Amino acid sequence: MNFDWTDDQLAYRDRMQAFALEHLSDDVIDRDERSEFAEDLWQRAAEFGILGLYIPTQFGGKASADIQTAMLAMEALGYGCSDGGLLLALNAQMWAVQLPILHFGSEFQKERFLPRLCDGTWKGAHGITEPSTGSDVFHLQTTAEKVDGGYVLNGSKCMVTLAPICDVALVVASTNPAKGKWGLSTFLVEAEQEGFRRGANHLKMGLRTVPIGELHLNNCFVPESHRLGKEGGGFATFNHSLEFERCCILASQVGAMQRQLETCVRYAKERSQFGQPIGKFQSVSNRIADMKVRLETSKLMLYKVAWLKSQGKSAMMDAAILKLYLSECYAQSSEDAVRIHGGRGYLCENGIDRDWRDAIGGVLYAGTSDIQRNIIAGLLGV
Repeated sequence: MNFDWTDDQLAYRDRMQAFALEHLSDDVIDRDERSEFAEDLWQRAAEFGILGLYIPTQFGGKASADIQTAMLAMEALGYGCSDGGLLLALNAQMWAVQLPILHFGSEFQKERFLPRLCDGTWKGAHGITEPSTGSDVFHLQTTAEKVDGGYVLNGSKCMVTLAPICDVALVVASTNPAKGKWGLSTFLVEAEQEGFRRGANHLKMGLRTVPIGELHLNNCFVPESHRLGKEGGGFATFNHSLEFERCCILASQVGAMQRQLETCVRYAKERSQFGQPIGKFQSVSNRIADMKVRLETSKLMLYKVAWLKSQGKSAMMDAAILKLYLSECYAQSSEDAVRIHGGRGYLCENGIDRDWRDAIGGVLYAGTSDIQRNIIAGLLGV
């Protein structure tokens, strides 16, 4: 593995970071309080090419970056943008919606959906979690009955990122319940289709600036042209995209951890108590040292998984380890940042608390930490 970056990659990282610092953190404290999604920032990100980062130019992409460059760019985005909800929204659409369409979609589907998603005019949601099935995705209740010309979908999805404002939803449903996971299929459901309804935005502990809610399908007809991949191929689609999602969706948190560390080091030097900077106290300096260790080890894991995918290698184990480790590291470093700042860190007006609240979501979405441990143990034969 070679983790050296080319001059072009580093230059793109620097442009991404500069853009995010200047354009993607407007009014985030107030928007977080109002649980408000920033449509203007979404459009700025799309115009810069973030949503089209990994998409070929023929389908509306702008950079056509390889997976390693994309990870470096998303890391820089997390450093420059302190809006955790916007970061989740961008990453969720890129890796859980656009990537499956790119890899499994027909030419018609790529041409219809990807340009609209890349330029920000459409928002995409990935509907898999249900009220009675979270991590147990192979026992979902949503069904897709084959009819003349397509399928009729019935069921509900919950905890779906961007669901309340989505224009298209990638929905996993069972076309043959008797076959279990081999009876799952994936569909692209457009918001205006009869029988499709978007639920309201939920108030959340963190990640408040991204709408999350339910999708409801009541005798919703979906034409056969909107089935993604083969009938019964939902398991393969899900498995393939999951590796990329676990690798990519948290890349921005590495950049956020770098930003946190720099903020805490600066504060530990400036803030004095008992006649000396608080960084001279071992309880503070040890926390900062731990934050640095978490940052560097998380980087190595992220870069390794990105390299594996760039080589076309399987990364199921490594992606699960990365998802588990990085999400837990970000949550712990966010807590340490609050502790280092003391009372100032507890006040919402300084924004230190928001990273902590947002970080908790990372140990839950895209497979909880407990599920990642189960996956790792299972792959070890336990």
